[in-house]
This record gives sequence, structure tokens and C-alpha cells, in this order.
Amino acid sequence: MITRRALDRAERRHGGPARAGDPSAYMGAATWVGAPPERVFGLLTDWPRHREWMVLTSARLAGEGRVEAFTGVGPFSFLDTMTITRWEPPRLVRVRHTGRLVRGEGVFRVEPHQGGSRVIWAERLELPFGPLGRALWPLARPIAGALARHSLRRLARLLS
Repeated sequence: MITRRALDRAERRHGGPARAGDPSAYMGAATWVGAPPERVFGLLTDWPRHREWMVLTSARLAGEGRVEAFTGVGPFSFLDTMTITRWEPPRLVRVRHTGRLVRGEGVFRVEPHQGGSRVIWAERLELPFGPLGRALWPLARPIAGALARHSLRRLARLLS
């Protein structure tokens, strides 16, 4: 089990939570996976396989250092374009979200841990829709966190 302390460390490494007046928001999730970091990182960065573990998302490499992910169902979906800004296999991949709806930074960090790996997924997002987005984030954050945790559990099952 990943502790809140581990998430706090990941949050600090990633730039910390949004501050008052800052239009961005933090979301993070972590899990233990019974596989070595090399295998975990390999699946995390096999973009077409995201549909196997990331809830309602399919992704693809869209050129050198660029990724496109399509998330949602029917009219309730969006394209998330990303640029890979840091690549350190098998431990870290960092992206810059550059889409119309999703903007900000995301990171997958993989660390050796207790005979397997600890996977940390953190996002620092620029909330869309101005004041409305900031007002709705306290309602959306638990849902986003739950979906991220569920996705990471699916990833862990694929690797076990």
C-alpha cells in the first residue's frame, strides 16, 4: 500500500499542490506492482496499450516525442495532446499537456519497492473554464483520483 507520505513526496518532486490564486490543480495516485521497474515502465510507455489499463483512454505516439490520448465516450470525450519533456527509462517519463482542454504537466515515476515497483502518477493541471473550473475542481478531484487509482490497479493486474 502506498502511503499519503509517499504521495506527498511525489507531489513535492512534481512541483507541489496548487496554491491559492493559482489556476492549476494537483491530482496524484500510486500503487505497488509485482514486477520490476523495466517491465512496468515498458507497459506505461507502450502508448497503444493504454486502452488495456487506463480508464476510457486510448493513446498513440504522434511523432517524435509527442503523444495523443483520446479519453471519454462519444460526445463526452476529448483529445489530450502531449509532448514528452523528460525520458529516463525505466524510472521517469514527464509530459506537457498541450491540448485545448487538458493543459499542464504529468509524470509517471517508477521506483523499485519491496520486490516489485512503486508507480506514482501525478498531474499538475491548468484547470479549464476559468472560475467555473476552479469552483468545480473540489468535486472533480476525488473522481479523477479514483479513476487514476483504478487505472493503476488495472496496470498492476496486467503485470502480475
